Amino acid sequence: MLNRLGRLAPRLSRTVHTERKVKVKGIDLHIVECGSGPRSLLLMPGALGSAWTDFKPQIEQLPKLLPEHTIIAWDPPGYGKSVPPQRKFGLEFFREDAQAAVDLMRALDKPKFSILGWSDGGITALIVAGRHAEAVDKLAIWGAGAYLNEEEVNSLRNIRDVAKWSPRMREPMEKVYGVERFAQLWAEWVDAACSIYDQREGDFCRSEVEQVKAPTFILHGKKDPMIAAEHVPWLKERLPQAEYHEFPEGKHNIHLRYAEEFNKLVAEFFNKKS
Repeated sequence: MLNRLGRLAPRLSRTVHTERKVKVKGIDLHIVECGSGPRSLLLMPGALGSAWTDFKPQIEQLPKLLPEHTIIAWDPPGYGKSVPPQRKFGLEFFREDAQAAVDLMRALDKPKFSILGWSDGGITALIVAGRHAEAVDKLAIWGAGAYLNEEEVNSLRNIRDVAKWSPRMREPMEKVYGVERFAQLWAEWVDAACSIYDQREGDFCRSEVEQVKAPTFILHGKKDPMIAAEHVPWLKERLPQAEYHEFPEGKHNIHLRYAEEFNKLVAEFFNKKS
């Protein structure tokens, strides 16, 4: 029995996760870490998201699929368990998160890493890959656009008041932040996105996309209601070497709804030698 456990130990060690705070530029950032490979993969959540709300199936499944990677899921500053600080949204909040992610990985002594970025995390990932090309090995994104158009701004304004949401949609975030704080945070996020549209023509990261050099994998739920259909061809035109996979019935959360298929696809991409 002891010999058998000894043989299993390396595999078991890859599936166990640890949680801790990492001091980065005076802020304690919460991370979930699993795997022990020499390569690094950072999971970047969506708006108001955290490691566990946004990436539970990835934290649980990817270590087995990516044995050469150490996987780090973070709560961006002011999100999830990375509080304090209290989250503030200005015109530069995407770029500020991007810099915080780079600083985090440097603090972990992992200056070269790949990124799996969803929604806001996909925008932030594109900024990191564009502004810090030397730091990014590979990049996989979904549910993200480089800018906001008028249709999307109008949709955001219509869902600014979370009281209009279904309880099923509100509950995961209310568990993290509390009822009042979640409503406040979401309204502030919507206001910031609308300000970027009003003051900067909706530009999140157009210029950074042009600077991306890392091999990129774009995944997309064809029925995603959160981003306009034009974003995928826009990105593919500017990232002509990017790989692409579409989930015909997928919506915004393809990594949760189709977790097993999604994880196999991204694992194949990150495992490939480039």
